[in-house]
Amino acid sequence: MKIGTPKEVHEGENRVAMTPDSALQLQKLGYDCAIESGAGTAAGFSDAAYEAAGVEVIKTAAALYKAVDIVAKVRPPSETEAKRLTEGQLLISFFWPAQNEAQMKLLAEKGASVIAMDMVPRISRAQKMDALSSMANIAGYRAVIEAGNNFGRFFTGQITAAGKVPPAKVLIVGAGVAGLAAIGTSTSLGAITYAFDVRPEVAEQVESMGAQFVYLDFKEEQQDGAATGGYASVSSPEFREAQLAKFRELAPEMDIVITTALIPKREAPELWTEDMVKAMKPGSVIVDLAAEKGGNCKMTVMDEKIVTENGVTIIGYTDFPSRMAAQSSTLYATNIRHMMTDLTPEKDGKVNHNMEDDVIRGATVAHAGAVTFPPPPPKVAAIAAAKPKEKPKELTAEQKRAAEMAAFKAQTKSQVTLLVVGAALLLAVGLVAPASFMQHFIVFVLAVFVGFQVIWNVSHSLHTPLMAITNAISSIIILGALMQIGSGSFLVILLAALSVFMAGINIFGGFLVTRRMLAMFQKS
Repeated sequence: MKIGTPKEVHEGENRVAMTPDSALQLQKLGYDCAIESGAGTAAGFSDAAYEAAGVEVIKTAAALYKAVDIVAKVRPPSETEAKRLTEGQLLISFFWPAQNEAQMKLLAEKGASVIAMDMVPRISRAQKMDALSSMANIAGYRAVIEAGNNFGRFFTGQITAAGKVPPAKVLIVGAGVAGLAAIGTSTSLGAITYAFDVRPEVAEQVESMGAQFVYLDFKEEQQDGAATGGYASVSSPEFREAQLAKFRELAPEMDIVITTALIPKREAPELWTEDMVKAMKPGSVIVDLAAEKGGNCKMTVMDEKIVTENGVTIIGYTDFPSRMAAQSSTLYATNIRHMMTDLTPEKDGKVNHNMEDDVIRGATVAHAGAVTFPPPPPKVAAIAAAKPKEKPKELTAEQKRAAEMAAFKAQTKSQVTLLVVGAALLLAVGLVAPASFMQHFIVFVLAVFVGFQVIWNVSHSLHTPLMAITNAISSIIILGALMQIGSGSFLVILLAALSVFMAGINIFGGFLVTRRMLAMFQKS
C-alpha cells in the first residue's frame, strides 16, 4: 500500500504530516511513500530531501489522492479534499469530529475510513501517538518565546554596573501539557514563575519544575484530572469566584500571563477578566492559548495582537505550532508513524484496521461505511493519580508537650527495665562464675551497650565521613582478638576468628565508605 501527504491548503499552515525521516521508518513497515511537490517547503523539507529518502514526489494534489491508499495530513480536509477521497481509502489527520459532523457522515457514506489524531485516547500505551500533547508542548514553549518578544525587559534578574533589573513575574493559568511546557521554558529563562490549575494533583508537578503553585483558600473536592483523560472538569460557581478573586489579587504584580485553560466540547472559560487586564502594569503581556475557543480573556482577538489603552499587549495567535513548523512537523510525523506501526502489526505494508484495539477504535471516527464516533470507553482506563494522603492534624502546644512527656516516660521505663533485668542477670552469672571470668564479662557487656548506643542507634541519615572513619579507628579492638587467636581452646579460637572477621569489615568498610562519601564532594 502507498501512503501520501498532500500540501496543506489551510492559509498560514506550514506543517507537513510526513518528513524524510518518518518516510524512511514508514518504508521499513513495508509502505511506499509519496508527497505532493512543495508540501514540506514551508517546514524546511525540500522535494530533493524527500526524493533522497525514497519518496515519490507527485506534482498535484489531485494526482496524489488518486495514487495513494492512505492520506496523512495535518488539518481536517477541505470540502474539495473530502470529495477526492474514495471508497477504501484511509485518512489520518486532525479531524475534530464533534465540530465536523457533516463531513464525517459524508466520508462514511463514501466508504472511506478516518482516523482522527485528536481522538487518540489518553492511555499509557497511546502516548507515542498523542499528537494533541505534541502540539500543545510546542504551543506552550512558543507562547513564552512570543511573550518575551513583546515584553520590554529581561526574564531573569540582573545586577549590572548600570543598575539592578528585577526578574519578570510570569503566571501560567492551566498546568496541562502546554502549561507545563510554558512553566519549563519560563523558569529556564530565569523568571519568577507562578502556576494555577483546578486539578490538585498537578501541584507537585508544577513545584518540581521550579514554579510556585498558586493555592486557593477554598475547600472543594476537585475531580482527579487523570480520571477524565488528563483534562480539567467544570468547577462550581463558588470555586470560580474564589479563583477570580485570587487572580485579581495577582494581576497588578504579574508581568506576563499565559492562559491555557480549555475544557473539552466547551467554550474556553473566562479566567482573565477586563478589570484584571486594566489592573496590570503598562508593558505587561497576555498570551491566550485558548483564543481559538473564545479565549480565557474575552478581550483577546483571535489570530491578532492588540494593545489595550493601559499598554497591555494581548496575543491571540492560534498557529503557535505552525510558527515552529520544522519541529512541529517532526513530532507530528512521528505520531503518525507510531499510529501506522499499530495499524501494521505484520510490517507487511498492509493496514490491519483492528477495531478491537483500544487506541485504533478510539481514534477511528468513520469505518466500513459507518460513523463510529463517539467511541466506547477504552477497556484499559487511564490510571488516575494517587490521592494525596491526609495530613496529620496539627497539635497544639499543650498536646505536643503531653505527647513528648508520654514518650519520655515510656522510653525511661523501658531503659530502667532493661537495666534491672541486666543487673539481675549479671548477679545470677556472678553467683556461679569465677571472678576472673566476671571481669572480662562485665567489660564485654559494657562494650556491647556502648557500641549499641554510639553506633547502632545512629540514624542512617547521620552517617558521615567522620562517623565512618570513627568506626574504622574504633576497630582497634581487633588487637584483643588477635591476641586470643593463638589460644589452645577451640571455642576461643573460633570466637577470636569471628571477631577478627567482623572488626576487619568495620575497618575496611569504614575507610571505603569515607573515601566514597568524600568523592561526592570532589570535581571529577
